[in-house]
Amino acid sequence: MTAHEIDYRIYGEEMQYVEIELDPQEAVVAEAGSFMMMDDGIKMETIFGDGSKKDSGFLGKILGAGKRILTGESLFMTAFYNNLTGKRSVSFASPYPGKIIPIDLTNYGGKFICQKDAFLCAAKGVSVGIEFSKKLGRGLFGGEGFIMQKLEGDGMAFVHAGGTIAKKELMPGEKLKVDTGCIVGFDHTVNYDIEFVGGIKNTVFGGEGLFFATLQGPGTVYIQSLPFSRLAGRVLASVPRGGKNKGEGSILGGLGDLLDGDNNF
Repeated sequence: MTAHEIDYRIYGEEMQYVEIELDPQEAVVAEAGSFMMMDDGIKMETIFGDGSKKDSGFLGKILGAGKRILTGESLFMTAFYNNLTGKRSVSFASPYPGKIIPIDLTNYGGKFICQKDAFLCAAKGVSVGIEFSKKLGRGLFGGEGFIMQKLEGDGMAFVHAGGTIAKKELMPGEKLKVDTGCIVGFDHTVNYDIEFVGGIKNTVFGGEGLFFATLQGPGTVYIQSLPFSRLAGRVLASVPRGGKNKGEGSILGGLGDLLDGDNNF
């Protein structure tokens, strides 16, 4: 194997974290900001890109890290090394409520495609790159744009998704229609495209957007019930204008604000 062979355990239900057990000389790479805790003795180092290519040279590292900007990620990642003689553990936490999905890349032909902000951490040696859409329609209307993340190698990687996760095994030719924001990731053998919803009433009044994502097998697909964009939209919509309380849950509602002096005249 070119990637380090790591052991892991996932804890929790709604706000999960993954604990990675590192044998001597093993390492794991993670997105900046996902670190939770680690045993004493683990060395932490900020690196360009994912550090998967040892002999790419400085320019190669710059180009590799620069690609990450296109996915909205930082130029840098953090590597955690166990340079001691015994086993050590390091843990990484979910950024918002949902599930952590372990991806053994050897089960996916060495390549897995996921949405831009799904990657959490991986065994050192796994390449975290970008996947360009080859179809204009998919890039413009597919929800994820022209660029998605590409995980390559023969090690373990971990991605995060919001809410409850549905895993679908698509047979050859079998097609699944999905909200564009609900895709977590899929096998590289899956054909990903977009499809117009159709119908004037559906388009104007449906409230579900103009396009479906279509995923056609064979391959594995992961779907999330609560995309972060949907969660953030609901939170923003509930924020009172001017910092005022809307009075939700109160029998008096706005009248209660008058009685307790919240409104000034």
